[in-house]
Amino acid sequence: MSSVEVNRAISLGRLPHGFLGRRGGISVGECAGLNVGLGSKDDPETIAGNRRLAVSALLPEAELATVHQVHSAKAVVAYEAWPNDERPRVDALVTDRPNLLLGILTADCAPVLFADHDAVVVGAAHAGWRGALAGVTDATIEAMELLGARRDHIHAAVGPCIAQPNYEVDDDFRARFLAPDPDNARFFVDGPNGKPHFDLEAYVVHRLIAAGIGEVEALNLDTYADDDRFYSFRRATHRGEPDYGRQLSAIAIPG
Repeated sequence: MSSVEVNRAISLGRLPHGFLGRRGGISVGECAGLNVGLGSKDDPETIAGNRRLAVSALLPEAELATVHQVHSAKAVVAYEAWPNDERPRVDALVTDRPNLLLGILTADCAPVLFADHDAVVVGAAHAGWRGALAGVTDATIEAMELLGARRDHIHAAVGPCIAQPNYEVDDDFRARFLAPDPDNARFFVDGPNGKPHFDLEAYVVHRLIAAGIGEVEALNLDTYADDDRFYSFRRATHRGEPDYGRQLSAIAIPG
């Protein structure tokens, strides 16, 4: 087991945060590494151990709050960590409480971490294509505003997700994005097989900028291409692997 790799965003400053990958965990097999996904077939005790390692790498005294992600555009305020069987079915969470680590799990979808350093409010969102299109980042910003944040003071960072060269889709997929805004065509290019490829990271960045966020940062890390560092659902599917891990992205307010 190697040490946990923590990818940080300049825009989030000194707040405890990180976009983790698979390095530094105790899982073996298809999920080898730092698998924190309760939905995987990995051993539950191993997953719990990986979660402890992840928390220790970011803010050892914190509680980890995660949600049951359903590709929605819903956000909730977290005051404490929920038991696993009571996690709300949403895709974003925000807080103004110290020592509460807000965690999002991904394996190709885009994790987005938010911080208003002035109001001391943080947030985390899981932006797959469905949630991104439906407005999960907008819902996160609105939930932060309820806690006193100002959107022009919010910094947001988009972490590891599948990059456009590896995100082949079909014409129906592209049509879903063109229907609400024909200008969304700029997030698609034709791939080598003649099928469209979607730029999820760029689209999420666009939504954040359009919402009036003060600063947006993209880490430009491709989950599909770097199997040594990140889990990828699509890569596992293409390889015919029976299971895949999930990585954690999290942020907290220190006590």
